[in-house]
Amino acid sequence: MSDYWSRRFKVEGMIWGKEPSPTVLHSRNIFKKYGVHKVLVPGGGYGRNSKALSSHFQVDVIELSPDAIAIAREWDPASQYIEGSALEMNLDKTYEGIYCYDLLHLFLCRDRHRLIQCCAQQLSTDGVMYFTCFSDEDPNNGIGKNLEPGTYEYKEGKYAHFFSEADLREHFHGYPILEMGTIEEVLIKQNHDPYSYLLRYIVVQNNNSKLLN
Repeated sequence: MSDYWSRRFKVEGMIWGKEPSPTVLHSRNIFKKYGVHKVLVPGGGYGRNSKALSSHFQVDVIELSPDAIAIAREWDPASQYIEGSALEMNLDKTYEGIYCYDLLHLFLCRDRHRLIQCCAQQLSTDGVMYFTCFSDEDPNNGIGKNLEPGTYEYKEGKYAHFFSEADLREHFHGYPILEMGTIEEVLIKQNHDPYSYLLRYIVVQNNNSKLLN
């Protein structure tokens, strides 16, 4: 999968345009509400969303593709970039906020839970995590070869998991849920027609008691 994204960033550059997702603006308000100062963005791509955060917080971005990072450093110079996998984070600091956009659904079940665990390990006590993912209500759900329940290979070597609300809750079992919802994401890229799809988002908080939902 890493080769797929590296090729796309190298050839297409700013794949999804320059406008930030509405979810990152929403996360920004939530982070301010909870007194966040430092934010981690796993799988930050070329900086489309991190730029909306770096003017308000100290932002570190983890990104696997060096081509994406090269673009991001030009587009969002205020953020700091770490080349590496979000599944192998072992940073020597913690963050009060984590914004993870459209990354969770790219993995099979075992690695989805691993990603959440890796993010939680970088989260300070009472810190807040904001995740977005594909919704099972999106029309693309069910297209392609079924690999696992809710997970489909819709292109060769590329798959996605489509989350129901119950499924998303289960993935974050043990973390107090602050907010959940569904949003239509519209991507606008130069010389292309707008493309829309349905996302779910979830906002959870880390605490020592790990209250059950």
